[in-house]
Amino acid sequence: QMSDIGERMVPPDWSYMPKLWRPVWDTLNIATIGTAIAMCLAVPIAFLAAHNTTPHKSVRAVMLFIIVATRSVNSLIWALLLVVIVGPGVFAGTIAIGIRSIGGCAKLIYESIEEIDPKQVEAIKATGGSRAQQMVYGILPQVLPIIAGVGVFRWDINVRGSTILGIVGAGGIGIQLSASINVLAWTQVTTILIVILGTVFVSEYISAKVRGAII
Repeated sequence: QMSDIGERMVPPDWSYMPKLWRPVWDTLNIATIGTAIAMCLAVPIAFLAAHNTTPHKSVRAVMLFIIVATRSVNSLIWALLLVVIVGPGVFAGTIAIGIRSIGGCAKLIYESIEEIDPKQVEAIKATGGSRAQQMVYGILPQVLPIIAGVGVFRWDINVRGSTILGIVGAGGIGIQLSASINVLAWTQVTTILIVILGTVFVSEYISAKVRGAII
């Protein structure tokens, strides 16, 4: 069966390519906006979860629960739920990527917060600096490159993850992939897979360049 399908997938249907640019654009938007949403929520969650910045142990426990809960459920499962709640389309995919990314981003950020050099914070505290000033001038400058790096790294992961969300109706190029498989248009499937591979390669290149510039 694999051999038979392989023969049916060659050669790629290049005439189908113009129909894929909009789904690819949707896929990139899902990954980019979803990552932005996740980072906006992950940063404050990380500061509330880190033992050296949390206001109380109970708050830390709640934040750690959020981190674990959002990381434990795959983005495809979130997409399935959100398609039922808000309807199929790009919006459901974007929110699914955003929710899934919160835990992963917050975990890396709060671990970096816990590993900062405490001497800088102690120096600001010794000069009479408030807790907010200690946070802004002592902690944030140390973790800012980490936050930027985590955001870029997560975007790279989300580009890959968002390519498949269309399978469950959550927008992006996965919708075309699912439709072509359903009608057994294997040459179109080959074209779609080539486009997905190219998109992932480009996102990996951009991510590596940006991370290199940041780090």
